[in-house]
Amino acid sequence: MKKIGAWIGAMRLRTLPLSISGIMVGSALAFLLGNGNVQIFFTAILTTVLFQILSNLANDLGDSQKGADNADRVGPKRAVQSGEISQSEMKVGVGLFVILSFVAAGVLIYLSLPNLSIELLYFFAVLAVLCVLAAIFYTMGKSAYGYSGFGDIMVFIFFGFVSVIGVFSLYGLSFEWLTLLPSITIGAWSTAVLNLNNMRDVENDAASGKRTMVVKIGYEKAKLYHVGLLVLGLISWLILVSTFVIITYSLLPIIAIVPSIFIAGHLKRVFTAPQPSALDSELKKVAFLTFFSALFFATALFFV
Repeated sequence: MKKIGAWIGAMRLRTLPLSISGIMVGSALAFLLGNGNVQIFFTAILTTVLFQILSNLANDLGDSQKGADNADRVGPKRAVQSGEISQSEMKVGVGLFVILSFVAAGVLIYLSLPNLSIELLYFFAVLAVLCVLAAIFYTMGKSAYGYSGFGDIMVFIFFGFVSVIGVFSLYGLSFEWLTLLPSITIGAWSTAVLNLNNMRDVENDAASGKRTMVVKIGYEKAKLYHVGLLVLGLISWLILVSTFVIITYSLLPIIAIVPSIFIAGHLKRVFTAPQPSALDSELKKVAFLTFFSALFFATALFFV
């Protein structure tokens, strides 16, 4: 039972709601336009969750191999770092979730075949491979991009644009400019979660050679960067919600703005945090901001 608990902890289940936010919004837009498909929706959720778990396991392994997970690390202890799971066991786990991710992505593409041109079929096949590679090489390998400060842009792209616009396209819908707005919001807020994580770990990351964006620009500037991410996401979200209030002739989409009222309090806590470790509790708050904003928006579109 202890080993099972270690594996569940290594999967970092608290990160999963954030990973499915874009899927919910992209799918809700497709359902509103009459192209919804329940099988595609749930398979997309499963595929995204598997990608996220793969990323979490690979991150645990990669940071352990590179020494970033050590006794000085702030935040929850990682499975390999604590010795609960050996590096060889984690390699097997990573390999298993690579296979599961490819299988789920293959099923998702198969279910979407009636909606895809041959060009889109090849595109999504390549995208599935890129998603797996991005999950693995965030911290693993000699050229791990998370150690060079590129984690932020990758999270912005994959959690935002790939998630929202990608799933929207799987339903057989052509590109819509409105999908850019939720892509920006979810991408920016997801990057804000990563930024908080890197702000919390800034001292240990710098000492272990992990050159995150926070390490590069410094802790104080990272706070301003954090404000920029949240504000960018909020502006894009407000425009999106306002647009759907107008085009649906309903005030119901306004409920999607409710979680945003907590942004001001969150930013106050970020700027008054006595030390980086105090930011740990703020990570889940931004993750839940993103998730519940997406959930409320998707629910509103379902009922309008």
